[in-house]
Amino acid sequence: MSKVPEVMTIADIKPKSMHRAKIWSDDVENLYRFQQAGYRDEVEYKQVKQVDEVECWPESGFIKKLQRRDNTFYYYNRQRECEDKDVPKVKVYVY
Repeated sequence: MSKVPEVMTIADIKPKSMHRAKIWSDDVENLYRFQQAGYRDEVEYKQVKQVDEVECWPESGFIKKLQRRDNTFYYYNRQRECEDKDVPKVKVYVY
């Protein structure tokens, strides 16, 4: 009998560390959007929702739409949404 390989789960890919964002950047903006929708980051979103690509605005590269865990959707603007006061709330995970 051969063993069937197990499918990777969220528990298989865990961040090694986490720190808070200090200054705004495009990456911090997208992390803010993932965290607003209830996900740690793009890695967790892709694992949970089983998607290959995240829908982004072509001109800015910011995330356009995310599906929440309850299957409702978050829609985002083309412009920056993470205000300076919210930047320290964004968690940046290192794998």
